[in-house]
Amino acid sequence: QVQLVESGGGLAQAGGSLRIFCAGSGRTLSIYAMGWFRPAPGKEREFVAAISRYGGTTFYADSVKGRCTISRDKDGNTVYLQMNSLKPEDTAVYYCAAVLGDVVVLVTRGGNYWGRGTQVTVSS
Repeated sequence: QVQLVESGGGLAQAGGSLRIFCAGSGRTLSIYAMGWFRPAPGKEREFVAAISRYGGTTFYADSVKGRCTISRDKDGNTVYLQMNSLKPEDTAVYYCAAVLGDVVVLVTRGGNYWGRGTQVTVSS
């Protein structure tokens, strides 16, 4: 069983930065694709960013491309999302997700495992 715990959320001003973390345990997470999702109008959750197992490939939603960077530590158990040039519309609970296998599956279908989320609030 995989457990995912997010942290690092908080309050930032528009134009500022935040870094959120997802610590995974229970399995060798390096073989899991991992990523971030957030709620969106009309959707339960929308894709934000994802990173392949072993970290070779990354994907970003158009809404955050160029402003966010996803990475994972060398053990593969912790995933980071560096968020820059924050906008008020980035305000959301950010959920970490993981799936055993291809990162494209994570991007298109979501994760098999989810964390409980970390709140990011951006003030204007």
